[in-house]
Amino acid sequence: MALPPSALEAQALLDLPLSELTERAVARRDRAFGNRVTFSPKVFIPLTMLCADRCGYCTFAQPPARLDHPYLDLDTVLAIAAAGAEAGCHEALFTLGERPELRYPAARRWLDDHGYESTVHYVVEAAQAVLNETGLLPHANAGALFPEELQALRRVSPSQGMMIESLRDDLDAHRGSPDKVPARRLATLDWAGELAIPFTTGILVGIGETRADRVNALVAIAESHHRHRHVQEVIVQNFLPKDGTAMWRSEPCPDDAYLEAIALARLILPDDVAIQAPPNLSDDFGHLLAAGVSDWGGVSPITADHVNPERPWPDRDRLFEVTEAAGFTLAPRLTVHPAWATRPERWLDPALRFAVLDRSDAEGLARDDPGSVFPERIKERAAAQVADGAEVELIGIDSTQWYSGVPIEPPVLVPERLDPPSAGTPNRGGAVAETLAAFEAGEALDEDRIVTLFGARGPEVAAVADAADRLRAAVAGPEVTYVVNRNINYTNVCTFKCKFCGFSKGPLSLNLRGTPYLLTLDDIAERAAEGWNLGATEVTLQGGIHPKFDGDYYLDVARAVKEAVPDMHVHGFTALEVTEGAKRLDEDLESYLRRLAEAGLASLPGTAAEILDDEVRAVLCPDKIDTEEWLEAHRVAHRVGLRSNVTIMFGSVEHPRHWARHLIRTRELQAETGGFTEFVPLPFVHMASPIYLQRQSRRGPTWREVVLMHAVGRLAYRGLIDNIQASWVKLGLGGARQLLQAGVNDLGGTLMDENISRAAGAEHGTMATEADFAAIAGSLDRSVRQRSTLYGTVDPRRAPAGV
Repeated sequence: MALPPSALEAQALLDLPLSELTERAVARRDRAFGNRVTFSPKVFIPLTMLCADRCGYCTFAQPPARLDHPYLDLDTVLAIAAAGAEAGCHEALFTLGERPELRYPAARRWLDDHGYESTVHYVVEAAQAVLNETGLLPHANAGALFPEELQALRRVSPSQGMMIESLRDDLDAHRGSPDKVPARRLATLDWAGELAIPFTTGILVGIGETRADRVNALVAIAESHHRHRHVQEVIVQNFLPKDGTAMWRSEPCPDDAYLEAIALARLILPDDVAIQAPPNLSDDFGHLLAAGVSDWGGVSPITADHVNPERPWPDRDRLFEVTEAAGFTLAPRLTVHPAWATRPERWLDPALRFAVLDRSDAEGLARDDPGSVFPERIKERAAAQVADGAEVELIGIDSTQWYSGVPIEPPVLVPERLDPPSAGTPNRGGAVAETLAAFEAGEALDEDRIVTLFGARGPEVAAVADAADRLRAAVAGPEVTYVVNRNINYTNVCTFKCKFCGFSKGPLSLNLRGTPYLLTLDDIAERAAEGWNLGATEVTLQGGIHPKFDGDYYLDVARAVKEAVPDMHVHGFTALEVTEGAKRLDEDLESYLRRLAEAGLASLPGTAAEILDDEVRAVLCPDKIDTEEWLEAHRVAHRVGLRSNVTIMFGSVEHPRHWARHLIRTRELQAETGGFTEFVPLPFVHMASPIYLQRQSRRGPTWREVVLMHAVGRLAYRGLIDNIQASWVKLGLGGARQLLQAGVNDLGGTLMDENISRAAGAEHGTMATEADFAAIAGSLDRSVRQRSTLYGTVDPRRAPAGV
């Protein structure tokens, strides 16, 4: 990491004209953050408005006589937090005065009566209650603290904050404010770094300090960050006079001085530190972007800015409108920024890691689907209730966000009719626009470009979807295809310990309420024949790896199906199953696959891929085949004449770079063999998945991530894989309809008796019909066609019964 500028180097910036200063700051911001601006949807909890300090600009602090109670009680705190969770917030910002018990006997009495040693002690308990009951992530802003206080808060608050304000020790604004002594505040900042606390700090501009003073404060923050790497954002706040304060007659911070301070912050602080400006303190907050701002800070849909109650927050729609009008995309974040959230072992107390993960998307930003978010609590279902569904059920307050497998319609991210990509948006560019332009010019998407597209936000998502859909139209035409198939999950007993799987049973499974089973060969043959009589042209065979199986079992299953229904396409046995089968027979994989083909196997599913990156597989499925073994199984299958598909299970623990690597590895194999028929994204269904119940994964992908996975997949496989499939059983038919406008041309199978997704908690049913598919395709003026497994035509006499 480069050294921060010296005081002399930083002071030299003051010689630059404002226009050059802001131009340099914008360039620096764009290199570090691109065209993305973040904000934190939060609630403000004014735990106490008593304060030991007497700052000359503050209307937040009040004497006891003006308050009903010295502190908010826990019931009131939890009511505010619950309202925030209901409104889709992710953060609970605790605002309070500093150490009021040192000044006011009323504060000391209240703390004693309620059993608290100090105000900080009460903040710890209140934050823990908010975290437990609502899942909101606390951000403690308790002022200048000592190490033991910071450490106590670290266990309940993923991030903390304290404004430096100014390093001048003779400001009238801070007269009578013992906690505003610069040395105390700098010590707190450094102690927070030593304790690995993601920290927010900042300066207050216009309270009597000079331009040089602002530079000195920013340099001090930069130096502390250089030592500890803990400053995630710096707030540059403009002073506004308020009635009822000692400074009510002072002039507000001039706009030029404010813009200069923002630009100076961006140029003095390292690139990984976000520069924040409160949007409610400027009438035209959009123009602050032209000085280097990359974050709007906390914005609340339900609570006022208690420090500046006369300045209401812009609503979320206004925030998006202004930000996007300036050519930026807006993304919600957590109280802990992504670079810190995605390194929990360094920056988060173990007790907080799941709480942060549970509200994170794949980039470490906040989940951005609308709706409420509450902690998920579960209870086991009785064995009689389980049948073929999930073995746990949610209890308590339900979240209302969309999740894969839940029967809630996703938000509309892909418009019905897309305008041309450049229409209606500023021509500011950005990495996503540049990547799409390069793609349209014929360039391939490398790993970095794929990661860039996965980061699309706001209007960029529709632009990526549009590019994918235009490619779909050119490659696959207007047809929407599907296959009529019968799922046969022949056993739920498995010797492997995949942490995401809610289907398999075994001695080490997390949940053992369901009944382990193993179908007989007669059962399998009967189900295949039943599927054929209902119009199926394919049986899809998947199951656990039973400890009693030898490799001959899979040969016997294939023969049983073909003997019962000679014309049925046998689509079955994952790379794990065929690799394990060959191992148990001590047989060469190519020889084994040839025998399977002779027995009737016609194609392999792409499942067992999960994420083809061994860093992720070490977490999800450590005893399973690795990336190279999966690729080799499909390489050999293609060599012996078996076709297969590519799947990706996404939304659990991995990040966009892992997705990109997965796409590239499979794309390279397709260029080598040409044996993949389709790409099938499979969103992680979290509800009854062991890894989620063990509090080690996210809640599956967001809807934005689902749209992008299908669209980016279409673009990344250009010229190599022509078919992109949506998994309606995990997404719902409404979700699948939206994806048909984002590069998807295939709806997969009717999936009679699909059990694996249901075991993980999916609620979309066990079968779709041709009428279901025709309805959603027809609503988009698209035709629907039944296909064979390998995308050939189907004898019309094989139409499903009853349709």
